[in-house]
Amino acid sequence: MRTQSILNLLVIDDDQLYAERLVHLLGSYYDSVNLGFLDDKDELLKSLRQSWDVLVFGQAYDMSFTDVVGIIQEQSIDLPLICLMNKETAATAHNEEGLPAVVSGTMVKALCVNQEMPVVMAICLQHDNLRSRRQLKALRHVLSEAEQRANVLIKNSKSAVAYIDQGIHIFANDPYLQLFGFEAMNDIIGIPIIDLIAGGDNVKGFKQFLRQFDKGSRKDVEFNFESRRTDGSTFEAKLQLAVATLDGEPVTQIIIQQNHSNSADVAKRLAEAERKDSLTGIDNRRGFEEQLTELYQQARLGSLTAGLLYVQLDNIGKIRSSLGLQGIDSTVKQVAQALDELVADGHVSRFSDTAFTILVENRTTAELEQLAEQIGLNISKMFIEVDKRTTNTTASIAIVKIEKNTPEPRVLLERAMDAISQIMIETSNHGGKYHLYDASEHANSDDHALAESLVDAITNNRFELLFQPIYDINNDRSDLFEVYLQLPLADADNTVLTPDQFMAVAKSHELLEKIDRWILINACKKINEVRKSHPEARLLVQLTSASLIDKKLPSVASQLINAVGGKAGALTLQFNEKDIADHLTVAKSQFSALNQVSCQLGINNFGSSAKSIELANFVQPDMVRLARSYVEGIDAADNLETVKSLIVRTNEIKVDVLMPYIEDAATMSVAWSVGARYLQGYYLEMPSNTIKVSSET
Repeated sequence: MRTQSILNLLVIDDDQLYAERLVHLLGSYYDSVNLGFLDDKDELLKSLRQSWDVLVFGQAYDMSFTDVVGIIQEQSIDLPLICLMNKETAATAHNEEGLPAVVSGTMVKALCVNQEMPVVMAICLQHDNLRSRRQLKALRHVLSEAEQRANVLIKNSKSAVAYIDQGIHIFANDPYLQLFGFEAMNDIIGIPIIDLIAGGDNVKGFKQFLRQFDKGSRKDVEFNFESRRTDGSTFEAKLQLAVATLDGEPVTQIIIQQNHSNSADVAKRLAEAERKDSLTGIDNRRGFEEQLTELYQQARLGSLTAGLLYVQLDNIGKIRSSLGLQGIDSTVKQVAQALDELVADGHVSRFSDTAFTILVENRTTAELEQLAEQIGLNISKMFIEVDKRTTNTTASIAIVKIEKNTPEPRVLLERAMDAISQIMIETSNHGGKYHLYDASEHANSDDHALAESLVDAITNNRFELLFQPIYDINNDRSDLFEVYLQLPLADADNTVLTPDQFMAVAKSHELLEKIDRWILINACKKINEVRKSHPEARLLVQLTSASLIDKKLPSVASQLINAVGGKAGALTLQFNEKDIADHLTVAKSQFSALNQVSCQLGINNFGSSAKSIELANFVQPDMVRLARSYVEGIDAADNLETVKSLIVRTNEIKVDVLMPYIEDAATMSVAWSVGARYLQGYYLEMPSNTIKVSSET
């Protein structure tokens, strides 16, 4: 029995009688069919202000099907698309069995225009799929709100709570971290739950307990065991399991209750552990935050001024590759000791894995800069002993002043991070400099003017795209192209801005997602034309953290991939390693969803952290693009071996490596031998505003 239903159908064609015929046939399946009919772009843009259920594309005066897909994506509209073709053109859009080349939940390409019943059936099925998506979106909203309420309760709970996925920690609240002696949540992410269980029998019993729970058994959800802290001490505890969700993905929730028979001793140890870093012996982040809050309150009263120095160690990825975790621990420990001795009248803390904070009182701006310069010089001159080997490092240092009118501590830390980012931009991720955060540089009218230019560029297509070919050693051709964005300004000097000059403003004005969408749509339009003569041409597109956490991205990528041919590998989306590390759980879910729609994934600036291999193994990309620091100085024997080692370990987890920044003959001469699949750089070919496919270098 047919239920009461309404269909809002939009038809783009030059034959209105055909559209009316479709409405007549659809009358057998709907109580009412509202028809919208047009054949040019201006009318389409006006019509999209209304809500439509299905769009059927046949012939248009000034649009192709790819243009329509781009417009729909620009408007961020969930609208199913059906492409019609006549007998002459349909053959090229069908497979060997004569079926449409693309059939998905949001697109059918292409049906023969004269076969009306398949078109009608496709309209009905696409509409039904759309209604299901709309219902699912509403349900996900309800689930998201419920999950958000639950997470707020968990974060503020005094109970020790964590989430695990396949036995691996992906979230833990503060009581849980304190219970086991971890300083920050990043320290526990990726660590198996069994690493916190003492004794082989306990581990064996817990594995069986977890397997039964994962199979659906809820007969027993509690497990008593002896637990191990990071300092090696143990305590008796009870663990409880429950099914939960995190970022919309199913996970397992664990709650640990401690046996408090020795509560006085435990309280004493926890009180000590709350402020001290176990590796270096100096204060940890909690100790720093308490000291910062105290200084901030005194500065607000006008009783003193202070300075915050944020010290970030450089080239940690290379130290990890050549000397392992022991090399990183030795570096951090020896640098911490040097800082503590150098700034005897200050407060030195270990803020994170490889970053320190220093608080000093009543120093002028010149004195703060002099101190930062001295710290950087001392660190660069250190010979760090690791077993029987020696390594060295440099530091990037942010300086933030704390005065009477200074903002709250959270903003002070954000300013320190902004200053570190500025150093990385100025030094092409080399670091080794200091930067004083000057509030006046970030609060002028130029930012607003630039933001207006960015909005205008998005609206009126004023951005420009450049394409740089990447040589594929395995296939001996250069048909993969990385996309670069630039913004020409309408000034007398013909200024052209690159992303490092405008992305900070774009972020503050919440334009990152719109810029990412513009790049995707326009790059795909470009490659679509090229693939008509070179069907193997592919794109590598860098996106920001805004797209990494955008749940609509898989749907957008799916439609664009289908529009340009629908084959796996046509589009590779690349994200920065730091953004992935900062959104690890979301990134894993996003990578999985994109992989399901035939979109390949990449990691940019790979090797810049101590956990690069573990991170890649967790999210499982198709390729990684090495950080610049690995390529520069590769002619030295030690550096070459470091690069080879990193590539071997990356290949072992079945991930291809792209070696970029090949800019001279010396680098090119060794690039073939390191084991990378892809080679890229100015020495091979400069970026261009056109895509030129070549089968050889």
